[in-house]
Amino acid sequence: MKKINLFVSVLISIAIILGGCNASNTAKGSAIGGGGGAAVGAGVGALLGGGKGAAWGAGIGAIVGGAAGALIGNKMDKQKKELEQIKDAQVESVNDGQAIKVTFDSGILFATNSSTLNQASKNSLTLFANSLKSNPDTDVHIYGHTDSTGGDKINIPLSKERAGSVQNFLAGQGIVTGRMTIEGMGSAQPVADNATTAGRQQNRRVEIYIVPNQKMIQDAESGNLK
Repeated sequence: MKKINLFVSVLISIAIILGGCNASNTAKGSAIGGGGGAAVGAGVGALLGGGKGAAWGAGIGAIVGGAAGALIGNKMDKQKKELEQIKDAQVESVNDGQAIKVTFDSGILFATNSSTLNQASKNSLTLFANSLKSNPDTDVHIYGHTDSTGGDKINIPLSKERAGSVQNFLAGQGIVTGRMTIEGMGSAQPVADNATTAGRQQNRRVEIYIVPNQKMIQDAESGNLK
């Protein structure tokens, strides 16, 4: 129990230090890489939303350290600024600056109970695809979410269909399918109150995580990442 408490304390301390000083992705990558290692990577990843976060969070934390972590953070900072120019996309740094999370809500992407992309979302995803093409050394994880209306029997397949629609559109824009994975989360991870109309709209969303691939990590570790 003492070991667990110590581990949690370390995670909280790092989060407070980095969050309080408003550190850039470059600084965060260097701090986590230099002092954290696999354990911190797994812990931070787990906080991002269940098993999927723990899986790739542990990988990044275990592999990237010190100067390499700083280089990846700087690279991600640059792409984040590109993505912030896309209208109707919420862009965040996650995993202490070594990954990017982009959220599109279904009011932009889909009509209710539909997995067909509308024209406005196609315009936004075209810009998103252009950024991915300019930054080829990343993997892209696409997660579909729904509100709680309808139950898992409907919502899990629908959320996966929505993630698949985004994947298919990006593939049509020239993004290699092998870079992308999809998963339907149903209503299991709400970000707002499903008891309200506004809350349900926020919960109907697609989240995309952009993470370094093995080539980027190797380039960072050799000091060749620009």
